[in-house]
Amino acid sequence: MWTRQHKKRKTGALIVPALAIVFLSYFGFHALHGEFGIYSSYRLVDRAADLETKLALLKSERMHLESRVLLLHDGTIEKDMLDEQARRALNLTHQDEITIIKPNR
Repeated sequence: MWTRQHKKRKTGALIVPALAIVFLSYFGFHALHGEFGIYSSYRLVDRAADLETKLALLKSERMHLESRVLLLHDGTIEKDMLDEQARRALNLTHQDEITIIKPNR
């Protein structure tokens, strides 16, 4: 009669905890650094603050441009605005005037 005797190995008891550690490490890393992780939410808040400041700047610029356009509507054209637009279109100035050229934005 033949008998087989096997030594009990302790490596089988380590497989499940090792796999659990690997999975927890993977999901923990992505919970912090992933696309929808904690650090990306901080980046989104910073980006939102930057965009809010840009929006405020654009709104103020728009208000300035709207006020200038309002001066050019029919019936409300001011002489100064008409004179300024005509001189700019024709590239003319008076002899006693100083011309300051500003670069375009």
